[in-house]
Amino acid sequence: MKILKIFIIVFLSIGFSHLKSGEKNNELKSKILKNIRCLICQGQSVYDSESEFASSIKLIVDRKINEGLKEDKIYQFLREKYGDWIIYDPQFNKNTYVLWLLPLLLFLFGGAIMYKKIK
Repeated sequence: MKILKIFIIVFLSIGFSHLKSGEKNNELKSKILKNIRCLICQGQSVYDSESEFASSIKLIVDRKINEGLKEDKIYQFLREKYGDWIIYDPQFNKNTYVLWLLPLLLFLFGGAIMYKKIK
């Protein structure tokens, strides 16, 4: 009887830990898919798209997560295969610094114009 109780406890704990890791994988998958641009739809994320391209990317991301790759490694894989444009949140590097600095420069430029107009 004791052995049966121990077996049930161990079996249930393994099952619940597997469910928790599955939930974490689903959350990670959703987060990644929402940050990947569908190259067919142009304006949609892969998460929202129903195109064949989006379906294949969903399978790739799922496979990479099951292989144990971390989020940054999955993004790196996708960048290498499809280019920086596939990621909605690009890295700060020599090719994307304009994307990151342009809003700041426009804000400062607009503020300077408004300051001159007021004065």
